[in-house]
Amino acid sequence: MNLNMLLQIPETVPVNNVEETANQSINLLDTAMKGGWIMIPLLLLSIVAIYIFFERLTVIRAASKYDKSFMDKIKDYIQEGKIDAALNLCRNNNTPCARMIEKGIQRLGRPMSDVSVAVENVGNLEVSKLETGLSYLATISGGAPMIGFLGTVAGMIEAFFQMSNAGNNIDVSSLAGGIYTAMVTTLGGLFVGIIAYFAYNYLTTLVDKVVRDMEARSLEFMDILNEPAN
Repeated sequence: MNLNMLLQIPETVPVNNVEETANQSINLLDTAMKGGWIMIPLLLLSIVAIYIFFERLTVIRAASKYDKSFMDKIKDYIQEGKIDAALNLCRNNNTPCARMIEKGIQRLGRPMSDVSVAVENVGNLEVSKLETGLSYLATISGGAPMIGFLGTVAGMIEAFFQMSNAGNNIDVSSLAGGIYTAMVTTLGGLFVGIIAYFAYNYLTTLVDKVVRDMEARSLEFMDILNEPAN
């Protein structure tokens, strides 16, 4: 037997096919399209989540702005009897703390319990305004993965349906579509849910900080009213 024939390496895979396989890559848009109709509600939920996040972020950051000299000016005005000046100062500061203090100033002359209740009620209303939309963000964080799992079940049903129809002549390529749909919808649902979850918790942390500042300002205001007159 010829030695050259023994040393010859057979070419089982064409070079062109190897190069084409190596050059293939996953396209994000094409991958998303493989998820089918389930990806449409997931896309809509992601748009809603992004809108709520940036809209609430703008509102909460504006509410967290605070002039450190605000309460000092309020104290001076109240002790000097300049109630109108104190009210104007509150109205010129478009923050939850200012609106809360304004309501307390409007109740001056009434029992301290009435003033405290008025301040507390306004504070609760302001917190409720800041939390507007956060419940939707929490719902998206929990609902998006469930929608993704729905697509997973639908994709697996499609794969098993193709398998049952194929009988003994099972073709892997015929099953790939259903399995591809299942995996893509799972990924899409988890992606949207995780983003919405972190966005919700971040905004909740910012709201809690504003609430603590409001509580501190309300206590400081009540201390001003309880100070003995000079």
